Amino acid sequence: MKNKKSSYTAYENVVVFPGTVERLISEAQKYIKKNQFETANQYFEEALKYTDGDEYVLILYAYSLYEAKSYLKAKEVCEKLLNIGPTMYFEVMELYLTVCMQLKEYKKVEKIITSLLEEEAIPPDKIDQFNRLKELNANIIEKMDKQDDFTMIVKQLEPELYELDSFLSLAHAEQVNKLHELSLANIRPIIAHLKNIVESHRTHPFVKSLILILMNEQNIDIELKIRKFDRMIVVNPSKIGLPTELSQYKMISNIVSEKLQQEPSVLEMVEYLIAKHAIVTYPFEWLDFQSNEVAECYIDFVYQMFGQDSELNQEIYQFIQELEKLSELQ
Repeated sequence: MKNKKSSYTAYENVVVFPGTVERLISEAQKYIKKNQFETANQYFEEALKYTDGDEYVLILYAYSLYEAKSYLKAKEVCEKLLNIGPTMYFEVMELYLTVCMQLKEYKKVEKIITSLLEEEAIPPDKIDQFNRLKELNANIIEKMDKQDDFTMIVKQLEPELYELDSFLSLAHAEQVNKLHELSLANIRPIIAHLKNIVESHRTHPFVKSLILILMNEQNIDIELKIRKFDRMIVVNPSKIGLPTELSQYKMISNIVSEKLQQEPSVLEMVEYLIAKHAIVTYPFEWLDFQSNEVAECYIDFVYQMFGQDSELNQEIYQFIQELEKLSELQ
């Protein structure tokens, strides 16, 4: 008499009944649809104890791991897939490169993309995308290398260049360049010089803003007398936000975003102008003008740039024109 065929399999002394793996994977997919990725991953892990998983399951698992920010595990699953040679090779490769970027493996990403480009292994419709990704990583690597040069930049700092008369003798554009160079340096050794510059009535308003931003970013605890637009205020850079973090900027930005939801090109231009001008006005913002009136005037200002007739609040309009002129140093 023949033995009956077993209706289950055993895995390390655990009885696995038919359909168990399929059920676990199905549950994982349900949780992915609900964006509950950590729970989905638990079901995937359980299922993959009993099966190697096919390409489709592993891709879903890698995606779910990425969404759950389990980047190391996602990288392992992607590498397993790439070794298999999946039919969705470039989709997996894109995810793999994205995961590597999250792990800050930028040089590895650039190397892989360079190799793929040299081998002409990238489909024509994806070449631009991979080129952009390569360029992005190259830029990040360059910035990291600049950060590594921090000590060298500090050593090259010449305090005498930031003495008031010496600094103000430079052209405005050169002043801006000198301040940009300080973004990677410790500015504390020249705080006294920067204080003299920012408090001087001879200093360009935009240059004053850049110094304030530098001090804010390096948490410089000092009181400064800032004069702009026939006004004076005492501020501590360590206790104020950046231009785009101040209350009126946020109010104006929210108003224009709401009003221009259906006009993305106009919205983009208005947001650009507001952000640019917020640097010039810093830390005063838009003086005594009401936020809703300022927002409306910026919208009308851009409509006019697009050739549409608009009625502008002349007082605010003249102020916007002044800010536009002062922001040319950017």
